[in-house]
Amino acid sequence: MRLLTLALTLLASLAWSQEPSIALPPDLQRVLTDYESAWRSKDAASLARLFAENGFVLSSGAPMVRGRPAIEKIYTGSGGPLFLRAVAYATNGNVGYIIGGFTNRAGAPDGGKFTLTLQKDSTGRWLIMSDMDNGNGSTKP
Repeated sequence: MRLLTLALTLLASLAWSQEPSIALPPDLQRVLTDYESAWRSKDAASLARLFAENGFVLSSGAPMVRGRPAIEKIYTGSGGPLFLRAVAYATNGNVGYIIGGFTNRAGAPDGGKFTLTLQKDSTGRWLIMSDMDNGNGSTKP
């Protein structure tokens, strides 16, 4: 009986921990694809250009960062494998959001989650107004 209870508990936690992925419209998918590309190539300048001029980076355990120059500076030297997936999105006029998960290995369970708030620029291109992320790791010692 104990083994059955453990197995059911594990299955329930796995089912809850991974929201299903959804397809994004091409203009929103471009935001994620460009972000992955810039992060993988450790291209802080390209990454910063994905943000609105006064955009924010709101990373767990770090002070907020505002503006493209500060975003480029904070991301300089950062990067590596990154795989983003969307679980929800919405747009209304010139604002929108994407909620999703991320990992550093294709097909691996999410190592963390993110929200991107978006705004359209004067050309109609979606830019990141804020990027908030945090890992799925436990904060317990």
